[in-house]
Amino acid sequence: MNLPNASLPTLTTDVVPFAIRGERLEVLLARQTTGWGLPGGPVGVDEDLDVAARRQLAEQTGLPEVYLEQLYTFGRPNRDPARRMVAVAYFALIPIASGSVGAPVAGDAVRWAAADGLPPLILDHGEIVAVARRRLAAKLLYSTIALQLMPERFTLSELQAVHEIILGEPLDKRNFRKRVLTLECIEATGELARHSGRRPAQLYRAQHPGQVELIR
Repeated sequence: MNLPNASLPTLTTDVVPFAIRGERLEVLLARQTTGWGLPGGPVGVDEDLDVAARRQLAEQTGLPEVYLEQLYTFGRPNRDPARRMVAVAYFALIPIASGSVGAPVAGDAVRWAAADGLPPLILDHGEIVAVARRRLAAKLLYSTIALQLMPERFTLSELQAVHEIILGEPLDKRNFRKRVLTLECIEATGELARHSGRRPAQLYRAQHPGQVELIR
């Protein structure tokens, strides 16, 4: 793979991998040469941007295929004091799987951090996370994007909890359920979730897994 000419601005992709873990929104960070940052790196001259972002995410975190969306281009001349660098940022959504999240690479190459409690990050990666978080919260209001964070089967209470964690505020239970069911983006599985000490709850699944639909 041919990398960009060193005399030209370096084009990179940086990915913000989000997941709900321990009832909070977290980001998966990757150890870079100068410290902790987002998974990413240079784009090959003949490489598609989306392909580069997915490749870097897989190589640096070990995460399988997940939902990926282009976020914004960060290109201030001084964002990297050492060289001119332009980053096309993405965010990725990692679904809850059997109460845990994925299987990132072992060792100290990656770490999870709370989205509202990040350690010092390289370059402007903290700003990129903040922009990604705002975009994710905004899209909850006009799309079905929250379903990309859910397991294959889930209850309405679990779906509401994901919305509340991202938005940082409680939602009215009756209004939330009415709104979600009116959208016809999920369907009942005919199965019940049984939790100790609580009444069984209906399990649902996304009607179109892997797709984010706009709400009209």
